[in-house]
This record gives sequence, structure tokens and C-alpha cells, in this order.
Amino acid sequence: MAQHHHGSFIGYPGPQEHMGQLHIADSTITHAVGNWEKRWILLPLSVGAGVLAGVLLPGSAAESLALPLLCLIAFIGGLLSTWSPCGYSSLSLLRPAEPYGLSSLIKWSPTLIAHALGYLAGGLVLALGLAAASSLLPWTGFFGATLAALGILSLAYGLHQLGFVRMPYPQRPCQVSHGARLHLPIWRTGLLYGWQLGLNFVTYVRTPILYLVVAAAILSGSVATVALLIVSLNLGRFLPLLVNVLPVQDWTVQRWMAVQEQNAVRVDASVLLFGGTMLLFWGLA
Repeated sequence: MAQHHHGSFIGYPGPQEHMGQLHIADSTITHAVGNWEKRWILLPLSVGAGVLAGVLLPGSAAESLALPLLCLIAFIGGLLSTWSPCGYSSLSLLRPAEPYGLSSLIKWSPTLIAHALGYLAGGLVLALGLAAASSLLPWTGFFGATLAALGILSLAYGLHQLGFVRMPYPQRPCQVSHGARLHLPIWRTGLLYGWQLGLNFVTYVRTPILYLVVAAAILSGSVATVALLIVSLNLGRFLPLLVNVLPVQDWTVQRWMAVQEQNAVRVDASVLLFGGTMLLFWGLA
């Protein structure tokens, strides 16, 4: 087990999260949902909806709709990434100073801006890496074979989220540094959090949608497509921080997120199954 270095700016395995009366250890916030009855309902509904959408939007539509669909999935994946130790941390640590009011929000705005810039920087590095990987492939682009491959990958991870199969889940299970808040002004902490979260792979991976986005970016063969996918992903991941603009208690938000943990995983699985079915349907059309 790694040591907790609270004075370090390097991510470390996070402490237990306190959410009002609820206490959720990082080790319990996982990508799998185990056995629960609703999976037998979600699986046919999600796949059936994907088949229906594929019938209504035939394979000829894939050329124009595949990228918008993947960007939408990436955005949803970014939102779902909030349900992680790092997501909880960014919401709780990067808050306006009390008492709440216009003055505190104005003073907090440099933190918000720095956090956004950190996301842009981290996302840029990730996008450049994926574009470089894409250039090494002998063939690229969204056509039948690549769409089918992406569909199969999405379906496999959707089944993984429902607990039917086990898929590889590469990640670095560490939080961004809590210790930074003891040494840095809050705006610099926001910048650091944005940088690490924007890279996506240096902290907890909350949803395997990230792996689908990475695969789509590499197979696209287009720098513009890579950029659109990463922007969609990181925008979804960044936006939940704006809840701090609202006059709500931190523990209220975190407790709600804890209660919705299972529902977030179910949405994750449904999106992967629905999107995967559509992509496979288009790929085989």
C-alpha cells in the first residue's frame, strides 16, 4: 500500500471521503456494480434502443453521425467521471470562501479560470499523444470495420459495468494531491487539479467510456476529431465544478453524489450498450 504523503504534490491513494452522515472509502468506489436485478432490465432495454436507433438511422448516416454520437458519449463520460474520489475532491476543495455571496464568487473566479486552463493543458497533452499514436496506424477513419470494432469495445465495457464480463481497466488509482492545498494558493491548486484531471489517466478512471474515446480518437486518423473528442470529454468532466457557484452546502452535494453512485454506474452501462449497439449496427450495415 502506498504511503500518504500529504505534503507532496503527487497524487496518492485518497483518504475516506466524508459525505454528511455517509462515509465512502475510495476502495468501494469502483467501476463494477456487482450483481443487482436491474441489470437484467437495462441490458435488453439499452441494446434494444440501440437497434431501434440503428434501424431508424441506417448505415448511410454513419458517416455524418458517428462523430457526433461519439462526442456525446464522451461528454456523458466526462460528467460520470465526477463520481470518483478525484471528482469529490475537486468539488469540495475548490470552493469559494465563506460567507457565500457575490464578493466571494468574484474572489473565487481566478480559481475557476485556472482550473479550466489546467484542463485545457492536460487535454492538449492527451490529444497530442493520441494524434501521434493515430499517425502510426496503416489505416484510419470511421468506416465499417472501425465502427464495428468500436461498437464491440463499447458493448464489452457496458457488459463489464453490469458485472457480466471482466475487461481490462488500466488506471492509476490515486487522487490528485490534497497536500497541495496546504502549500499553494487555491487558484494554483485549481490549476494543478485541472492539469491532472485533464490528462485523465493519472488519477482514478471512473468510467470505461474513456477507453472508448481513446480508441475512437486513435482510429479516427484526424487531429480535428481527436481534439473534438477530448474537448467533449474534458468539458463534461469540468462542468460539475460549477455547482460551487450555487449556494449549496458541500456535504449536501457529496451526499447526493454518494446516494446516486449506483445510478451513475447504471447510466454508464446503458450509454455504453446503447452507443455500442448503434456503432456495431452501422459497422455491419
